[in-house]
Amino acid sequence: MNKLQLKRYAKLLAKVGINPKKGQWVIVYPELDQPEFTEWVVEELYRAGAGKVTVQWAHQPISKLKYKYEKEETLSATADWEIERLKLYQKELPAMLYLLSEDPDGLSGIDQDKATRSRIARSKVSKPYRDAMDNHYQWCIAAVPGKAWAKKVFPDLQINRAVEALWDAILKASRADGPDPVREWARHNDNIASRCDHLNKLGLVALEYKAGNGTDFRVGLMNESLFLGGGETTLEGRYYNPNIPSEEIFTSPKAGDAEGIVYSTKPLSYQGELIEDFSVRFEKGKVVEVKAKKNQELLEKMISMDDGAAMLGECALIADDSPINNAGILYYNTLFDENASCHLALGKGFANCVRGYEDLSPEELAKLGLNDSMIHVDFMIGCKDMQITGVTAKGERVAIFKDGNWAF
Repeated sequence: MNKLQLKRYAKLLAKVGINPKKGQWVIVYPELDQPEFTEWVVEELYRAGAGKVTVQWAHQPISKLKYKYEKEETLSATADWEIERLKLYQKELPAMLYLLSEDPDGLSGIDQDKATRSRIARSKVSKPYRDAMDNHYQWCIAAVPGKAWAKKVFPDLQINRAVEALWDAILKASRADGPDPVREWARHNDNIASRCDHLNKLGLVALEYKAGNGTDFRVGLMNESLFLGGGETTLEGRYYNPNIPSEEIFTSPKAGDAEGIVYSTKPLSYQGELIEDFSVRFEKGKVVEVKAKKNQELLEKMISMDDGAAMLGECALIADDSPINNAGILYYNTLFDENASCHLALGKGFANCVRGYEDLSPEELAKLGLNDSMIHVDFMIGCKDMQITGVTAKGERVAIFKDGNWAF
């Protein structure tokens, strides 16, 4: 790959993804397979104003060994030093950049019951600290190509060629394949903001989805729900982009108000395994039935993680005629596949999708209908014949999507 272009991508992640304050601490979370690109990102973060950059390496095969050999009690424990670290994060509010590259099937074969119980136990400790940090710091999820991931996406290519092909796909999807990705993202964010503004003026209280594959679904929205997309702003006023790439406009629906059935249109990579060809049926706002041709049991475990895991935290709208979808690539990675297709997310909702959230307590947000959970898992439901209708408080029906694309 062209190193100049990769360095432009690194600059994009630093300046647009994170946009650090002068002197801010930034933590980068990469896998071991991209040391050179991580070095470029770290340098760009310093150039963008970061005062300290910490790299916390991970390696999926080692994670798999931990699940295989460690006792559940060990996996479930949160050490005192980890709690102190969470306290430090809550105090210092470092920005966090996640560089995804792991194998979509990389944890296949682990004891998922053991893994799920250990995640629940650790989440009970970490969640209060992470909740307290919400909307107070910048974070960004982006990607670099791992070898196993590249081979999954391009199985007919040799490893090196597959990695190059995935690099090319990532840069194009991320609008980072041109001479000035930072300027391109400024235009992209302006376009998304304009569409969000239109949706927010409609006063929608529900969305209705229908498609030829059997999807027939209605979800309620809070009166205070806001549609967001592209860049976001922390409560301290720092603008950043949490996802690169991002084509979505999203909102958090009203917990407990969802009826009908939706069918997946792309595989879901969850906890290192793929869930494929599945459906989710809702009654009175909760998932009451899931079916999957592959890994149904894992899907069932996911929706039982806690009380909020079986309710919705997000509805996201992405045109079928989006750049990522038009590439015709199945990435087997939620960051990309969710931005190629309308999707829903089970679990935690976004507080900043509620008007006036900065003045509301968690209890007040929950009373309005914002869902809470230890998980937030996106799954894709968009397709070429997807019809989405918005319903206003006055009962007016407004076309939002027609034949898979924006109706306005």
